[in-house]
Amino acid sequence: MPTAPTVRARPRAALAMKPDAAAAVLGPETLAALGAVCELTPPPVLDDFTTDHARATLADVEILITGWGCPPLDRAVLDLAPRLRAVAHTAGTVRGHITEACWERGIEVSSAAAANALPVAEYTVAMILLSGKRALERARDYRAARDRDNWLGMDGNVGNYGRTVGILSASLIGRRVIELLRPYDVRVLLHDPYVSDEEAAALGVRPVGLGELFARSDTVSVHTPLLPATRGLVSRELLTSMRPDSVLINTSRGAVVDQDALTDVLRRERIRAVLDVTEPEALPPDHPLWTCENALITPHLAGSQGNETRRLADLAVGEVERWAAGDGFAHPVRRERLAFLA
Repeated sequence: MPTAPTVRARPRAALAMKPDAAAAVLGPETLAALGAVCELTPPPVLDDFTTDHARATLADVEILITGWGCPPLDRAVLDLAPRLRAVAHTAGTVRGHITEACWERGIEVSSAAAANALPVAEYTVAMILLSGKRALERARDYRAARDRDNWLGMDGNVGNYGRTVGILSASLIGRRVIELLRPYDVRVLLHDPYVSDEEAAALGVRPVGLGELFARSDTVSVHTPLLPATRGLVSRELLTSMRPDSVLINTSRGAVVDQDALTDVLRRERIRAVLDVTEPEALPPDHPLWTCENALITPHLAGSQGNETRRLADLAVGEVERWAAGDGFAHPVRRERLAFLA
């Protein structure tokens, strides 16, 4: 077997992503920080591996810094990159560009999923608390009436004290939500068949079955990755079992929920929903979900946006620095766990 090329002290690196993704995530300070720990190939950013520039760059690259829009690193691309040893991704999921050929080649992979999990968890907790206070509906009614409601006569279902929050899947984001909920006076239930009772106890949550999660929770927050087994997992039966006026929050993938069933349940005004994801995105203009006043639909904004992308970049810089120093990635993506990641 041929000997693997020795990695340079300052490894040769290249950016592989859409140009607008590079502009959004990799500002001048980040590029300078990367340049201090690796030999960064000058522009243009690689978003097409078939060009002459891409072929020349890949021939000598040792680590790729990837982002949204990176083309798949298939066997043909890897054949053009004989020195490639690692990929540091500046976003969450790597399923769009890391192929089986990468694992067979032994390429090390890192992801900024942990950094991207925090704003999603923050959004989720904000929506749990706001929906518990019925803030959006009451603000709408306040604007219409131009007079305060009777807060002393408010229904006992309004408020967050003692509410039960159900977390569907202890993913990276699900775990951050659990962590951020600890200061609040809420009970947290968890359904995740891969989490043991001991691990659930360590997380400070009560493990329950899927049906119990939906039947007992005032708010159910979906954090399940979209896999063949989870498509339509949140079924009509589960949705109709939810408590009257309870809330479904989905920041995962739209297809995890039976959207037709959810639309029917919402139109009967049994429950409320906060949907940062739908199937498709965006919904057609005439989709009935748009007219459901008990549904808040946001444009997939929970993940890193604006200044939050700096957190992704900072993590990626740290990963490249660690790898270049021979310390390995702090946030590696494991081949055996890839199928369970969002």
